[in-house]
Amino acid sequence: MVETRKHERYPLVYRLMKLVLVLPVATATVEMIFSDMKIVKTNLCNRIGDEFMNNCLICYVEKEEMMKVTNQAVVRSFMKTQGCRFQDED
Repeated sequence: MVETRKHERYPLVYRLMKLVLVLPVATATVEMIFSDMKIVKTNLCNRIGDEFMNNCLICYVEKEEMMKVTNQAVVRSFMKTQGCRFQDED
């Protein structure tokens, strides 16, 4: 449709086609997040607040990125928010 420039003549049809092509990907992502949410939010902690739940889900979904963060970086970040000084144990 773009190659023949018909998307300029029929913009609503073009937009509808784009939405139809993107919808399965978006739906699969949402379903994956809900599946992960069931794992994170168990019966033992079913009263988790929204903000804490979001933080837990981000950590669970982005496991690979979280593995790159060192304990020392977390401690240093926490100490900065508390206004404390952190000394390296080198």
